[in-house]
Amino acid sequence: MRIEPNQHVSVAVRYEDDHLLVVEKTPGLVTTPGKGHERDTLLNGLFAVYGDRLRQLGASRDHGMLQRLDRDASGLLLVALTTGAWETLREAFARRAVRKYYWAVTRRGPNQPSGVIRKPLEEHMAQRDDVWIDDPRRKKFAKVKLSKVSSRGKPAITAYRTLSSNHAGATLECRSITGRLHQVRAHLDSIGCSILGDRYYGPVASRRAAPRLALHAHRLVFDHPVTGELVDVRTRCPRDMRRSAMQLGLTPPGTFSADGPAAPVSAES
Repeated sequence: MRIEPNQHVSVAVRYEDDHLLVVEKTPGLVTTPGKGHERDTLLNGLFAVYGDRLRQLGASRDHGMLQRLDRDASGLLLVALTTGAWETLREAFARRAVRKYYWAVTRRGPNQPSGVIRKPLEEHMAQRDDVWIDDPRRKKFAKVKLSKVSSRGKPAITAYRTLSSNHAGATLECRSITGRLHQVRAHLDSIGCSILGDRYYGPVASRRAAPRLALHAHRLVFDHPVTGELVDVRTRCPRDMRRSAMQLGLTPPGTFSADGPAAPVSAES
């Protein structure tokens, strides 16, 4: 597919050098082009500014995109600008050496204040049941790809810690050790802590409890592919997620320090 530049898709750059970018995706923005979203994605916006460099990486290297975020989620994404950076960072992801941290507002808190979820996840096609969302573009497609906990699935590991909790819900920081489809969403739902505003996981009541998926990729930590220096990029909690947390009487994510891992798990776990 030829990527069309679109200068009307704004891109918030949080880190930039000659080799890579860290950008912040807004909620509702699709990461890469596909059916129904050929010209209005984050990658289309990136091509309007960095097209000459991203074209050189080509489709075989995903035009520099090293990550994806669900449409309704928000937060940081890593983009390579050179072939060498892409290959080095791709290998770092394979070694689980890139640390990815998320904030989530959930319908309840975990039984333990911190822990590690180790449950294999299997991708499957499911009938859409989010018709309560009045979005004609979504209704064109009858099925959606989801993840479920299954012994037939691939290994998946998510670490978490509770930041704030009460009878109405919780705010969590999660670290995605592996990178499966909808991993944080499916894992939290599997322990009864579905994310507010999630259209596909959890009970209907929690789906309608927030205007969008209350999940934000707030921190990326990795070794620079050329200099080897540690790069630690962070972003603030979006206003809508802060509002959702405060409406439940919770302390919004970002109020506490993000230093340290979400749980005592090494990248090799």
